[in-house]
Amino acid sequence: MPEITIYTSTLCPYCTMAKRLLTAKGASYKELNVDSTHGLREEMMQRTKRRTVPQIYIGKQHIGGFDDLRALDLKKGLDPLLTRC
Repeated sequence: MPEITIYTSTLCPYCTMAKRLLTAKGASYKELNVDSTHGLREEMMQRTKRRTVPQIYIGKQHIGGFDDLRALDLKKGLDPLLTRC
């Protein structure tokens, strides 16, 4: 399974939904909480060119936020990414 990185914030319901979806798929992920580490939000914005959380990477591929992750799952595109070695 590729490494999954998710930028989150503490009170974000979309972050919670993204983590639940990934967990339901049996995927483990590295969570980076932008509220708890100084400079992490700026790193996320520079890396993704977006300001909102969550921001999700599967391997080196930027998925986007929860809506993007969910849309990918509905199109049956998420499982193949998660099982890719």
